[in-house]
Amino acid sequence: MSAVRSYRSSLQRSWDSLTREDRPSVFTMNGREWDLLDQVFAPPHTASTGVAMDLLGLSEARSRPWTGSMLEIGCGTGIIAVTAALAGCERVVASDVNPYAVRNAALNAARHGVTDRVRAVHSDLFAGLPADERFDTVYWHSNFVLAPQDYRYRSVHERAYVDPGYAAHRRYLAQAPDRLAEGGRALLHFSSRGDSTALRSLARETGRELRLLRSVTVPDAGDLVEHMLWEVSDGRTSGGVARGAVE
Repeated sequence: MSAVRSYRSSLQRSWDSLTREDRPSVFTMNGREWDLLDQVFAPPHTASTGVAMDLLGLSEARSRPWTGSMLEIGCGTGIIAVTAALAGCERVVASDVNPYAVRNAALNAARHGVTDRVRAVHSDLFAGLPADERFDTVYWHSNFVLAPQDYRYRSVHERAYVDPGYAAHRRYLAQAPDRLAEGGRALLHFSSRGDSTALRSLARETGRELRLLRSVTVPDAGDLVEHMLWEVSDGRTSGGVARGAVE
């Protein structure tokens, strides 16, 4: 699939997800019910959230205890952030550039009784967080499809699907390791719908190393898509043992 077709197809999936008649206000995933607000990425319409849960060890099939603290970038409905808290994380920040997603994550934290451990924050990557706040796990299920550098979003919902010029990916690679507590891990969920060559080039340019922790290939919207969980490090450490469940 060409890069142009890839990003246009992703934008079409964004539009379709917003407008389809069967878009739910409440859905079930991983044995729990979740609220879904308008303008928020819809997990029932794609395999990617379920795959993310599995890659992180948060699905029923791979469930194991979590401890420590976690920052989820691009939290959407908050499924991963809330499930991490339910799995044992003592402090979770669910952040998103989409204000509707921030509200959605807060609703789901309340639905599942973890508002004492989950804080929903409006933030463009790390910009809205205190400069001195550090985490044992930093995780971003990225908007891995590369759009042209001059593309301008038509809705906040499109931000979950494409990244013009990989500007957000560059910032994440550069900044995520600096947000870690000692022994922590910065994680990036990427996929074969993205440009892995460009990602590796950005890692070199920002002085970061990428280590593949786990991958899985699943059917999604007519394609076979490989999902990859990468660890991002500064190259000066070997990657300590984080207190989350990913090993």
